Amino acid sequence: MDKVELLARITMFAGLPPAELGRIAELTEEVEVAAGTVLTHEGRYEGWFYLVVAGTVEIVRGGTVVDTVGAGGFLGEISLLDAGPRTATATTVTPCDLLRLNNSQFDELLEASPVIREQLQDAMEARLGRMDAEGA
Repeated sequence: MDKVELLARITMFAGLPPAELGRIAELTEEVEVAAGTVLTHEGRYEGWFYLVVAGTVEIVRGGTVVDTVGAGGFLGEISLLDAGPRTATATTVTPCDLLRLNNSQFDELLEASPVIREQLQDAMEARLGRMDAEGA
């Protein structure tokens, strides 16, 4: 798996120069997981941010499905930004190829790239607005 090519296909990183993508790629870890794998647990303090390369992840809050994340999407950023507990449980619906960062790598990524920080904040606000509009 060429991480730079994969990162270039992920919405949050689209348009970044190859050198920037290379810096991000160095921080990520490739993970392949089976369908039914729980990536995050609502209410727990966990330190991972995931980028979905392939597959589908379902996001559940309070027992209700509030979002589905597919290839090019991401999850786990809210807890890393506010150091609080997970706001939802994320479970793979299909086998997934993921890139993940732990909280210190995530902080390093945001410090290294104000552009990424901005794109992430915009995407997060859009996701939260969509979830609120749907009554989640």
